[in-house]
Amino acid sequence: MSGGWNTIESDAGVFTYLLQNLGAKDVQFEELISLDSESLRQQSPVYGVIFLFKYPTDEKPSDKPKDGTFDHDAAENIFFAAQTIQNACGTQALLSVLLNKDGDIDIGAPLRDFKDFTTAFPADLRGEALSNSDLIRETHNSFARSSPFVDETQRTATEDDDVYHFIAYTPINGKLYELDGLQPAPISHGDCSFEEFPDKVIPVLQRRIERYPVTEIRFNLLAMVRDLRIKAREIGDVEWLQREEQKRTSWQWENALRRHNFIGFVGELMKGVVKQKIKEGTYDQWVEEAKTKTRTRYEERRKKGVADDI
Repeated sequence: MSGGWNTIESDAGVFTYLLQNLGAKDVQFEELISLDSESLRQQSPVYGVIFLFKYPTDEKPSDKPKDGTFDHDAAENIFFAAQTIQNACGTQALLSVLLNKDGDIDIGAPLRDFKDFTTAFPADLRGEALSNSDLIRETHNSFARSSPFVDETQRTATEDDDVYHFIAYTPINGKLYELDGLQPAPISHGDCSFEEFPDKVIPVLQRRIERYPVTEIRFNLLAMVRDLRIKAREIGDVEWLQREEQKRTSWQWENALRRHNFIGFVGELMKGVVKQKIKEGTYDQWVEEAKTKTRTRYEERRKKGVADDI
């Protein structure tokens, strides 16, 4: 890996094993399909959520957030770090929840040492310390997709590119906070106990989504929750436990695949297929059938409003 930070996917398996590899115990992420309080409450205890959205690159900095209020005093009393480097926002959002739940969650010795080391730092120096942490950067980069084409640390976004950003929401000291390293301070959304979090955070998320055109559907929400295998064992639900174990196995397999690119293999495979089609005299027919199927799938996805990337 290079010395920079690579992009990672908004995926429950990626973020769960990020937690584990950073040293946190008995905690995981679950993806939320529906944006309602009941769905979130069913995952209880919920320590916080990470929200992925299309970042408005033309938005100008403001002394006042569009929702909530800046809490500059809280920036020194809770773990809040300014984002000082590109592509780090996913892991930074994860740590914004995790390090503010030390005590409720066993965050592990390495992260506890990091938190203790940066406690007296202002937000900008915390961000620098996070960006320069070999443990955090290398763990983050271990989940980046392998690509023979693009080095994300060298890539420069253009005006036509879609830029996505991760932020965190979590209850701390009786307040609901939005923790975004691109903002000057934590954003308070009012009083909120740990138990009230599912009911209080959903309206905040809904208001944020309502700022976008109705055609924009590329959002993703991950909840940081207690390891569901523990809950399954506590109630003696063997089938649930088996499903969770199978899910972990699947996540491990998918994460392993992310570390490899198969471009060379696919290229050689396609050469062999093309050679065989030409030999059989069916190459042109095969190409036309593939074009027709691709057009059909594209039209079906367009009618359903399914995004091609997120």
